[in-house]
Amino acid sequence: MNRKNYIPVPLFLTDTNHFELSAKINGVEGRFILDTGASNTCVGIDKADHFGLVSEASEIKAAGAGAREMETLISDKNSIEIGRWKWKKLKIVLFDLIHVNEALIIHQAKPVDGIIGSDILIRGKAVIDYKNEFLYLKK
Repeated sequence: MNRKNYIPVPLFLTDTNHFELSAKINGVEGRFILDTGASNTCVGIDKADHFGLVSEASEIKAAGAGAREMETLISDKNSIEIGRWKWKKLKIVLFDLIHVNEALIIHQAKPVDGIIGSDILIRGKAVIDYKNEFLYLKK
């Protein structure tokens, strides 16, 4: 990897062994978990207005640790900024993240606004430096 072609984004390892990062959706900053196993970037349904997300019903059912078959909404054509990396046509899945945030709170971690999924990692040709706690996204 030629670092000149990548934008470094600091990651923060939580007490729950999740990497968190800051990102802006539609110009609004939020806290997100980096999840290589999540197929899509997600935002808590309770944060839709906060991030200016216009959504519609979805056929997609969300599943995750401790939860499955959750109803979702979809919001198209959103912008995201992670560090200096930007994408203007992001599709976001909205669903109830209460089970995620409850688990974080139990372990004295702060709740998050959403999850950065593999859609971003693939689009950004991401490299995760676990040792130095950085995410690199291709310019």
